[in-house]
Amino acid sequence: MIHLNYKIDFAHERIEPFRIFGNLYYVGARLGTSHLIDTGDGLMLLDTGLPQTLHLIVQNMWQLGFDPRRIRYILHSHGHYDHIGGTAALKALSGAKTFIGAGDENYVNGKLDLTWAKELGYRYDEPFEADEVLRDGDVVRLGNTAVRCVSTPGHTPGCLSFFFDVSDGTRTVRAGMQGGSGVNSMSKEFLDGYKLSYETRERFLPGLERLKREPVELFLGNHIGNNDTEGKYAQMKAGEPNPFLNPAEWIPFLEGCARNYETMICEEKK
Repeated sequence: MIHLNYKIDFAHERIEPFRIFGNLYYVGARLGTSHLIDTGDGLMLLDTGLPQTLHLIVQNMWQLGFDPRRIRYILHSHGHYDHIGGTAALKALSGAKTFIGAGDENYVNGKLDLTWAKELGYRYDEPFEADEVLRDGDVVRLGNTAVRCVSTPGHTPGCLSFFFDVSDGTRTVRAGMQGGSGVNSMSKEFLDGYKLSYETRERFLPGLERLKREPVELFLGNHIGNNDTEGKYAQMKAGEPNPFLNPAEWIPFLEGCARNYETMICEEKK
């Protein structure tokens, strides 16, 4: 069993919220990302971060002029603690409909103790029943936004990658997010510790290959380190051209994910 004995420094979790492009905004914290889409018919939120940083999401939304009570849909990339932690409270606040990928529904409702909360040194006390379970190819529509969900298991069985158009009224670009690239929950130590099958991790590389066929002009990080969210915002504040609009980032990121996985496998064989 993996035990990180890891405590989060919540005093340094806040990131200034900002518009990424058009109707897409960053409202998350440093450890757990949250992206907001203003669909013109209510708000859509991608992931809700940790329960301990929920107040930051709410504060960030208000700062940008958005009422958290107008959240209508909450989509989750996967069922880990740092992506689902604020959902129960936000659902109570807004009445939002919640979505999770097939395979992770028993993570979020607390039936399976696999949310990675324990590994972070916490306990998952905020379970919820997802209103809708998503499968490969499902499209979630709200207002002017249609999010296509692609099943990319590995990090969790129900991990989803998201693809959708974002517009500033003049230009429309295709945004994409890989739903979970960390190999921590695919390691032999973790899987054996919970007596889990290796089948899910064996689908990780084929999933990455599928994603390479997706055209992505605006790469969103499932964690801020994936796409250097903070660094890019700093460039925007300095008046530089929007660094998020970079079609050349997507494939190298996926290739890096594959290398990390292959390195893990090699280390396990030693």
